[in-house]
Amino acid sequence: MGLALSEMATCTRCSLSETRQRVVIGSGPLRPALMVIGEAPGKNEDEGGEPFIGRSGQLLFRLIEEETGLTRSQCFVTNVVKCRPPQNRTPRASELQACRPWIDEQLREVLPKIILAVGNTAAQSLFATKEPMGELHGVVRMLGATKAVATYHPAAALRQGNSVVEMMRQDLQTVSKELL
Repeated sequence: MGLALSEMATCTRCSLSETRQRVVIGSGPLRPALMVIGEAPGKNEDEGGEPFIGRSGQLLFRLIEEETGLTRSQCFVTNVVKCRPPQNRTPRASELQACRPWIDEQLREVLPKIILAVGNTAAQSLFATKEPMGELHGVVRMLGATKAVATYHPAAALRQGNSVVEMMRQDLQTVSKELL
């Protein structure tokens, strides 16, 4: 991601570049078993420079490790939008579109075995659909030549409790079967 990385770090393709602290590019190994793609950085991520480092990320990676055996350091972790939207609002269609070349570049470079799309915004953006998460989650789809599974955002599990955690576990069991 050499040249693209430096271009991404200074991106001004949308107005989020005016309010962010930093571009949260993502990190992890190339050719991982799992690439985790979320929506956008939150406050913790904008400050810390890594995706999923707050409470949601802690829950997500605990569940990933319990259900797949993979640790965070074994996964490539990023978002469909690389800059924090003000007040953590949902990214606008124009922002998703402005960032799409970056996620496409990362998909070409990282080459994961399987992708986990985390949350409605990430899943709908990656799969170019308006289907709700209730229909998207847990189904193996193809994203180009790579298998992908959507799951609920861990923030929903933190708000709504064990029923969402159990659905996430089932989705991650689907991922785990695809990794075999």
